[in-house]
Amino acid sequence: MDELQHILVVDDDNRLRELLRSYLSKNGFRVTAAEDAGSARRHLESMEFDLIVLDVMMPGETGLELARALREIHNDVPILMLTAMGEASDRIGGLEAGADDYLPKPFEPRELLLRIQTILRRAAMPSPERDAAPAHVKLGGHIFDRERAILHNDGMIVRLTTAEASLLSVLSETPGEIMSREALTERCMIDGGDRAIDVQVTRLRRKIEPDPKTPRYLQTVRGRGYVLRPD
Repeated sequence: MDELQHILVVDDDNRLRELLRSYLSKNGFRVTAAEDAGSARRHLESMEFDLIVLDVMMPGETGLELARALREIHNDVPILMLTAMGEASDRIGGLEAGADDYLPKPFEPRELLLRIQTILRRAAMPSPERDAAPAHVKLGGHIFDRERAILHNDGMIVRLTTAEASLLSVLSETPGEIMSREALTERCMIDGGDRAIDVQVTRLRRKIEPDPKTPRYLQTVRGRGYVLRPD
């Protein structure tokens, strides 16, 4: 029997936290719950998780702060952010902090389940492979292994979030070909429209570019989209 995928639910609302624990357990997941960021950190130190469902507004350390801290220590576990804030700028803030997706409250449990399944599927298979695509892509001192969706630099693995890995995989399928934001949104399964793609591009440039402000490899083509130009 396959091991159940393990989800960490972090929410200070006792009722919602227990509802999520029950619902996700009934749908085939192993679930651990935490009432705040401190409790979540303790669980993360002792267990491995396939995904975190993380509330934004919590007393003390917020979900945004926890997500940002995890990314700073190169913990790339996928994060689905729950937010009661409906403004686009608030949702983009979650993506900038390192979340892979967000879901506004209130939400239907079925939608939550679909979002989780999408993120986990994207983590397992970052992008469809094309026979003609190169197996490895060189970006200066970086080497991107397309088959495993792993970025290396001088033998060391550079941690990528699932969204970053998906974006780099899709762009590297056809180096030199311009891809629109709309196409990237669909292929990478990144919700949030053009702005969300821009956020992920900015984050990826920080990891692959010598100078992210003047990108050499991941370039913007004004009015058309983005293009990857490897060595």
